[in-house]
This record gives sequence, structure tokens and C-alpha cells, in this order.
Amino acid sequence: MNPQEQKLVHIPAGPVELEGNLSLPSNASGIVLFAHGSGSSRHSPRNRFVAEQLQQAGLATLLIDLLTAEEEIADRPSGYLRFDIQLLAQRLGYVTDWLKQNQSTHALKIGYFGASTGAGAALLTAADHPQDVAAIVSRGGRPDLAGDALLRVKAPTLLIVGGEDRQVIRLNETALAQIHGEKRLDIIPGATHLFEEPGTLEQVASLARLWFEHYLVFTATHLN
Repeated sequence: MNPQEQKLVHIPAGPVELEGNLSLPSNASGIVLFAHGSGSSRHSPRNRFVAEQLQQAGLATLLIDLLTAEEEIADRPSGYLRFDIQLLAQRLGYVTDWLKQNQSTHALKIGYFGASTGAGAALLTAADHPQDVAAIVSRGGRPDLAGDALLRVKAPTLLIVGGEDRQVIRLNETALAQIHGEKRLDIIPGATHLFEEPGTLEQVASLARLWFEHYLVFTATHLN
């Protein structure tokens, strides 16, 4: 495993400041920004597991909370902010701009990993920042929440859904049909929405790793 720098970062996002965990392997070949879903955070064990697998592949990761701690508390009764895709996408855009300006990350190609509602925010942000996002992976996501922005997504997009998560499969199939760029839907047999079944999260991590390696590392190498 590559030696890596890990640190807590604070990123300005309009009127608020967001907290994130940045892991930067030496000679990182790209960076993956994690957009968490409803009711989750940068401490999600599932996303942290996937992030660790990406780090072992030499990819930097940034796990960010798109809501402040105060907003998380205020949002618990209704969940309104967690489903405010426009707000989450706007903040993801601020974080993307920060990555482009930060000395240690500005040269890295950027990928998004979105889970649940975070996938909708990731796709909406990618549609609005077509030159900045090189690849997207969605885990059990709600890409449908990106709405008409799906028609503008240019970044290669991989949608991963559990085979037992039937309603979300239908939503992903509908969203996939609206994406005009390179795209793929992978269904993991026997997995439910949170991929808690033995071996299923490992499959998610493997698929994400291959996707990001191809579009953040292999493609970048061949363009230089």
C-alpha cells in the first residue's frame, strides 16, 4: 500500500464551512470525491471501506459532509435538506472548485462516488461542471433525483445496484436511458440496498476501483 497523507480539511461553501477527510497517497493518480446519501456522513463504514480500496489503488479520496453538524441535527425530524439535491449539488461544486485550487490536488483528475441521494447530487454537479468531472460511480443511488440534468451528463457513469433492491433498479434503469454519454448498470445478485450481505460490498469496491482506474488513471496517462 502506498504511503499516504491523511488530514481533516475545512472547505468554504458559500455561507458555511464543510468538514472532510482527505487521504492523499504518494504519487496519487486521481482523486475520488464521495457524496454521501440521506442520513449518512463521511464516517459511513460502507463508503470508508470503498475509499480504502481506492487508496490501495493509488487514488486519493475526499469524504465530505455536505451538511454542517448543525444542519444534520436540524434536519433529523424531516430529512428535508438531505433531499435538497440542488443544495447538495451546489456544495459539491464548491468542493470541486476547492480541489482544483488546492496545491496538493489541483493536478488530479476528479471522480465522484455517490450513494443514495448523493448520487443524484453528483450527477447534477457533473452536468454543471462537464470539464471538471472525469468519471462517476453510484452505489445504490438515486440518479433519478438529478432530473433533466441527466441529459447533460458527459462523464462516464457506472450505476451499481443490489439485485434485491428492485425499486431502485427500476429508478436506475430509467435514469440510465436518459444519460447520453458512456454508461453502464451493474446489478449485484443477492445484494440489498445497503450491500450488507457477505462479499457484496467488496464487489462494489472492485467495480468502482476498475472504473476509476480506467478513467482517472489509464485515460489520463494516454492523453498526456
